[in-house]
Amino acid sequence: MATIYQVSELAKVSLATVSRVMNGNAKVSDKTREKVLSAMKELGYRPNSIAQSLASSRGNSIGLLVSELDGAFFGEMMAGVEGELRAAGKHIIVPTGHSIEEKEKEGIEFLISRNCDAIILHVEAVSDEYLVELSKGKTPIFIISRYVEQLSEQCISLDNELGGYLATKSLLTLGHTDIACIAGPQYKFDAKARFKGYQRALAEHNISFKEALFYSADFKETGGSEGIAHLMAQSQKFTGLVCGNDEMASGAMTYAREHGLSLPEELSVVGFDDVIFARYLYPKLTTILNPVNEMGKMAAKLVLKQVYQTAEKNIQQVFEPSLIVRESAKALHKA
Repeated sequence: MATIYQVSELAKVSLATVSRVMNGNAKVSDKTREKVLSAMKELGYRPNSIAQSLASSRGNSIGLLVSELDGAFFGEMMAGVEGELRAAGKHIIVPTGHSIEEKEKEGIEFLISRNCDAIILHVEAVSDEYLVELSKGKTPIFIISRYVEQLSEQCISLDNELGGYLATKSLLTLGHTDIACIAGPQYKFDAKARFKGYQRALAEHNISFKEALFYSADFKETGGSEGIAHLMAQSQKFTGLVCGNDEMASGAMTYAREHGLSLPEELSVVGFDDVIFARYLYPKLTTILNPVNEMGKMAAKLVLKQVYQTAEKNIQQVFEPSLIVRESAKALHKA
């Protein structure tokens, strides 16, 4: 069986050059690349991760820390990262942080101990200061679905505040003025930003924020049902509901229907994320598109560009949400 050393000798180039060719590095001339590829073909050599590691001092593995393994949101994120990296001959190692500071730090330390070439982080509990300090270490870090100003070149993020604004604005445009909000946990950066967008849209229409129309839940379906139960128990009426994500919207819609509300005739609902089940709810959910799969792909491309020096172009680091109109929200007909 041919080895990387034989490829190097036949092509009359260094092991590092062979590695650059295998990794798709742009810093190799077309002539040299052709020599290496020709030698590989002549020897019947097929690169593997061990050979690439020997030649480049890299393990071709990338750590990906996510909050959870279940749920459509994280599935889409992981699929985007893994697909892009697998196509480039890289593999991912995936622990979870469960949005708990101690567990997030444990996951990060585990990935560093595995000598990952880089780490992509979806973290919600550790501070910006911790991440800035972490970035000074040997292992490059990249952050997905969160923006840290001092690490802007290493972040792939969504304008969550704009998303919350668009969700609320869509109901205001339909004539709703009494709009409740079931937000995600306010210690989470994305949840807090989406809530700020909700408040901005109300203020823009000279509508005062009412504490009785606000509930902070856990981004889970059960949080949505608990939230709508709390809101319905208040004396404050509402005809519109903005939810911090689609899971909570699903729980809220089910509870509302089971307790006598007609949707969207008596209550219009808008979610956030546009996960796959949003189009199969009844009524089909109007929501905010969070392109997390594309963001996952972009995080992977950023790693390939900055760590492996591949010729990645058009890196988009800030994504904008957009409104997906379906059937769960309709114009308010006032008596």
